[in-house]
Amino acid sequence: MDATELQAIGDTLMRIVAPDMTPRQLIKAARKEHPNASKKDIARAAFFSIIANADQDHGKVKNLQAFAIAERVDDGS
Repeated sequence: MDATELQAIGDTLMRIVAPDMTPRQLIKAARKEHPNASKKDIARAAFFSIIANADQDHGKVKNLQAFAIAERVDDGS
């Protein structure tokens, strides 16, 4: 997956993320617009989006950070 695709998924995540969303709901919502994205791609895009938007919407960035960290921990077990 290239940077353009990661940015597109990251933009989607920033648009759809909400405080009460579970990781599963976020993945499902992201896949509606990016059906070929894997969980790993979505987690990477979340990290990409966190970095790109760190100074803009702190609430959404915090929610994406929690999601991305949770997904990275799940991949490691």
